[in-house]
Amino acid sequence: MSFTSSRVASRSVVPPLTRPQLAEARRVRAAELFGQGRTSAEIARMLGVSAESVRRWRRVWEEGGTDALRRRPATGRPPKLGDAQVEQVRTALAQGAQVHGFEADLWTLERVGLVVERVTGVSLSRASIWRLLTGRLGWSLQRPERRAVERDESEIARWISHEWPRIKKGR
Repeated sequence: MSFTSSRVASRSVVPPLTRPQLAEARRVRAAELFGQGRTSAEIARMLGVSAESVRRWRRVWEEGGTDALRRRPATGRPPKLGDAQVEQVRTALAQGAQVHGFEADLWTLERVGLVVERVTGVSLSRASIWRLLTGRLGWSLQRPERRAVERDESEIARWISHEWPRIKKGR
């Protein structure tokens, strides 16, 4: 199992909005429509949400304005690595695994964990390394193809074109 950056191939592509971002955009649009004097039923139809949601948003909007409808930062324990440390890790991983003393140029969770600890001094669990790679760094899982070194493509093509039809017919 190895990892690679999925952002390398698609730097110019803008990522789609996440569900929380879409929900916030919907609430902010509702606030604009509240300001225009639209009814809750109209807004619900326009945004494709329930009238009860619109009524709840209207109460929040009347008490705190548009900012009250915006997302709040996630609660919970802060990440062990700050943004600057994540960028240090990104730079270290971009150098390749062999630069860091590994035999093959493949990244595994264990190898990434060692590099993270060397670069930042922070020890992460396998689950945290996975979240770092897939979430904050935008990498995706890549599995190398398993193929025999002795594989003969021309012999395989010959077998598929000559032998397989003969076997399939039952001769």
